[in-house]
Formats: sequence, C-alpha cells, structure tokens
Amino acid sequence: MQMDFPDLDRFDRAILAILSEDGRISVADLARRIGLSKSPTQARVKKLEADGIITGYRALLDPIRLGLDHVAFVEVRLTDTREKALAEFNAAVRKVGEIEQAHMIASNFDYLLKIRTGSMSEYRAVLAEKISSLPHVASTSTFVAMEAVKETGVSGGIEAVG
Repeated sequence: MQMDFPDLDRFDRAILAILSEDGRISVADLARRIGLSKSPTQARVKKLEADGIITGYRALLDPIRLGLDHVAFVEVRLTDTREKALAEFNAAVRKVGEIEQAHMIASNFDYLLKIRTGSMSEYRAVLAEKISSLPHVASTSTFVAMEAVKETGVSGGIEAVG
C-alpha cells in the first residue's frame, strides 16, 4: 500500500525509503539508486531536510547487545486530563531515559509507554521510582514483551521508485 504524500514525487519517496534503511549512503550511491544525477539528488535531500520531512540522522543501537532486553508496555491512567495536566505529564515523561516511547491513547487509559531496561528488577525500580511518581498518575498496568516480532520506523509505509 502506497501512502499519499503531497508534494513528494517518486524520486522523493525513493530517497526517503533508501535513507530510512541506510542513512549513511553516499549521495553518489543514492543518486545512482534513484536514477538521477548527484546534484539534483543532493538538492532534493537538502529540501527534504529543510521542509522537516527528514528530521535528522542517528545510529541505531542493538538494545539486546547493550543488555537492555527487558521491554514492558505500561498503560497509564491519569487523575486529571485537562491541558495543563497533560503538558506536565508529557514534560516529565521526556526526562525519563528508560521510556523509549510514549503515546497518548484514545481508550479507557490515557497513555501507553514503552519502557526498556536490563531486567525485571530494574523495571520494578523504574516503575516505583519514576513512572508512578510522574505528575497526575492514578494507576498503571504493565504488559511484559516476550519477543519483538517486528520493529520498524516510518519506512514501512514509503514505497520506492516503481
């Protein structure tokens, strides 16, 4: 299924698909793969960056090799869901390093957090000392992941040239 991206042609989509898989590819190799010369390819990448579609580049780390193989998903219910309370909760969440992802949810709970630690005992400490003490937390429910079957970025919805 191809997503509709306004103002992105097939070359832009190809650039995004390739860079999302290999952010260190040279401009020359990228140009060759999408079928343009180097200068227009480089100009397109710069425009995608300037437009905020490409927001940055980073190294992807293997959490298992780093000893961070414990993943828990935490449902969080808040005591207050007015804008000020949500902003306070969001700001506090951004400061907790073990929170890998945080999503506001339309459900019978308010947020879903992805927490990554090295062990269950480390997770229990994070839950007790950090998550439970976040502003406006009423309750939490934890679901422990046994195995990651699929973890991808945005590239899954971008189709390359063709």
